[in-house]
Amino acid sequence: MTLPLALSATEWLGLFVHFLSLSLLAVGGAIATAPDMHRYLVDERHWLSDAQFSSSIALAQAAPGPNVLFVAVLGWNVGVNAAGGMAAGLHAWGLGALGMALAMLGIMLPSTTLTFAAARWGHRNRELRVVRAFKQGLAPIVVAMLIATGWILAGGHGGPWAQWPLWLLAIASAVLVWRTQIHLLWVLAGGAVLGALGWV
Repeated sequence: MTLPLALSATEWLGLFVHFLSLSLLAVGGAIATAPDMHRYLVDERHWLSDAQFSSSIALAQAAPGPNVLFVAVLGWNVGVNAAGGMAAGLHAWGLGALGMALAMLGIMLPSTTLTFAAARWGHRNRELRVVRAFKQGLAPIVVAMLIATGWILAGGHGGPWAQWPLWLLAIASAVLVWRTQIHLLWVLAGGAVLGALGWV
């Protein structure tokens, strides 16, 4: 489904600035900021539908490469919606590329710069107590943000009682990844097969 939009230059700038600010909150990777992206793009701005948001993340996660690519897909879909859908031809390709570039530049620029500087400093001072405490303190924050991301993605298809097979699969997948060394692609493939069979 395509959402008809007409984004002004200010709104395009807002998209860039929002991803720019999220970049500095991306502790544990860009995926940890997905709940706020959902709030901004779906709930607040209505630039993407729930289905577009979830499918953007699922598509990027299933593809090889860095998981931050889901941000590019989100930006692409915002641009395509702004053009009125892929039927707009070159206009849709142009705005899709613009959305993708703004989202990726926003999410990558601050975090890359800060990570480069902080990693060099942290490596030089890795024996300091404050550095070790900082690393250990971040772990529960990252776990909580990833759980929030899973909750947002599964919640887009209905609550736990309405879609219990989906929620059961999400919980089973999380436990499987946590307690075993199974590769994530096998878990994704299993979910795809169950989805194709109509079980979730």
